[in-house]
Amino acid sequence: MSILLKNGRIFCPASGMDQLGDLLVEGPVIAELGGSLPAGDAEVIDCQGLWVTPGLIDMHVHLREPGHEYKETIASGTRAAAAGGFTAVAPMPNTNPVNDSRSVTDFILEQSARHGAARVYPVGAITKDLAGRELTEMAELKEAGCVAVSDDGKPVAASRMLRRAMEYAATFDLPVICHSEDPGLADGGVMHEGEVSTRLGLAGIPAEAEVTAVERDLALALLTGARVHIAHISCAGSVAALARAKAAGGRVSGETAPHYLALDHRAVGEYDTHAKMNPPLRTPQDVAAVRQGLADGTIDALATDHAPHSVLEKAVEFDLAAFGVVGLETALGVVMALVEQGELSLARAIEAMTARPAAILDLPGGRLQKGGPADICVMDPAASWRVDPQNFYSLSRNTPFAGHDLVGRAILTICGGEITHRFKEETA
Repeated sequence: MSILLKNGRIFCPASGMDQLGDLLVEGPVIAELGGSLPAGDAEVIDCQGLWVTPGLIDMHVHLREPGHEYKETIASGTRAAAAGGFTAVAPMPNTNPVNDSRSVTDFILEQSARHGAARVYPVGAITKDLAGRELTEMAELKEAGCVAVSDDGKPVAASRMLRRAMEYAATFDLPVICHSEDPGLADGGVMHEGEVSTRLGLAGIPAEAEVTAVERDLALALLTGARVHIAHISCAGSVAALARAKAAGGRVSGETAPHYLALDHRAVGEYDTHAKMNPPLRTPQDVAAVRQGLADGTIDALATDHAPHSVLEKAVEFDLAAFGVVGLETALGVVMALVEQGELSLARAIEAMTARPAAILDLPGGRLQKGGPADICVMDPAASWRVDPQNFYSLSRNTPFAGHDLVGRAILTICGGEITHRFKEETA
């Protein structure tokens, strides 16, 4: 199959490209890009006024399969990813059973090959059953196809265990993705500890529950020399700690999520469970610090932490509601709003959603280049739309952005040379 994208703005920070021109896809690769190209027998798609970027890469999602298919499946989750402009996702291991063995990894990859609308790169568990007591066979997990290890959803509370995990992972050059949380400080909390939690009478989670754990995890990274990535950074102290570890020469990186850039703890409003996530939404000052950390590159990547839940887990009292929100179909619009506001450069936004996650996880893609994989996002930067969860491809609707007006969305997604999403107005 050949596809010619005509007259688009080809924008790729990793390749240093920003020009008007054409891009030709032949089979699974990019055959030519730049200038005016002949169509031949290719399908021609007019991209006048549109931006052609590398396919987005989300290095932190929860696809819920196996075990919780009523919330999300690999098929529905990757379809949601494609609708958001993503061509690759890395699902966390907190499935049922946990992805702590070759058999579970094999199952995920087999389901992805059959039903996936995006590339799927599994993340294996650090400890068996995420219990924090016994290390997984990381060599087996890497051989099976895992690109990193994490106990995401739970911190590895014992420092000695985490040190051993980092040392073991380093022998296979596997990145360790840390869910940095002090369980003692966070225990019982349901939102950020502050004036809003006090007014609502809800138990709070102080920022220090994250910051002290981030500092410990980064200290162990410096001790072991392991590749360590800090997940879902939400507060100023974590940004500062990551900057210090980088200055000290650590092989460290970090990510944040769109909701930590756009919302603060006031979004909980009157007990809105769709604004309940872990780590929680923090203060406006934390939002500003996280934005600055992403803008200056201290925070490397943007990841959605897409965490689907059914209405059964969200339409309950705030204390009882599950933590987590979906994000694959809203991420691009939320981030492009920051670009439009001048809070984030376009180059940094695209890099954080393409080249940097690719580099952290050693993935193909993340750039547009001749002979490279035809993983492409075509976005309309001027498209204005209102978030309606009923139109999501995800099986779940738990978004804090319902009813928000966003500007910018994926119009066309190509993965491996195949069109995996084509926007149609009636689904908007």
